[in-house]
Amino acid sequence: MSEPRINERIRVPEVRLVGPSGEQVGIVRVEDALRLAEEAGLDLVEVAPDARPPVCRLMDYGKFKYESAMKARDARRNQANTQLKEIQFRPKIDEHDYATKMGHVQRFLKGGDKVKCIVRFRGREQSRPELGIRLLQRVAEEVSELGNIESHPRQDGRNMVMVLAPTRKKAEVKSDQRRRREAARASRRAEKQAARAAREAKAEPKATEATTEGD
Repeated sequence: MSEPRINERIRVPEVRLVGPSGEQVGIVRVEDALRLAEEAGLDLVEVAPDARPPVCRLMDYGKFKYESAMKARDARRNQANTQLKEIQFRPKIDEHDYATKMGHVQRFLKGGDKVKCIVRFRGREQSRPELGIRLLQRVAEEVSELGNIESHPRQDGRNMVMVLAPTRKKAEVKSDQRRRREAARASRRAEKQAARAAREAKAEPKATEATTEGD
């Protein structure tokens, strides 16, 4: 994105001026707008060059650029691309295998990822699509607090597919994880400081005794 024109670089007869708090000043000569900017200790910044006349705003452009850069940095730091994880089931899956796979589904959803649940049919199982529908409905019900159905069960060749979306965005999950790590580090630092203080307090009476005996 190109830099906007500011102050003397704005070479038009008139501008539609917006004040520093967003108030509409109106159409003024560019010389008057520059004078108002100088008197206020601010910059005249062209924010809508294609408007007729161009829209300009009074602002501290250096501060604006700094804050924009910080927001962009935070957005990049918090950005997390949601992934689509796949979990495969069989129509007549045993309970132990089902529990294992459900653990994966829950872990993925807690991590902010989508989950593509696939029921694979073999041979004559293809004539019993209701088995797949019941199984996927059970999956969705058991993780309803962690995710919701984004794509309802549908037949796709020999497979039946359902997509679950997490209720929390991945960026929120990452932010919570970062806060927990910082809290854990702070707790460990506090424990170390308390232990060091206890050792120093324990050592002080011995040092006092040694000094007394020396006297």
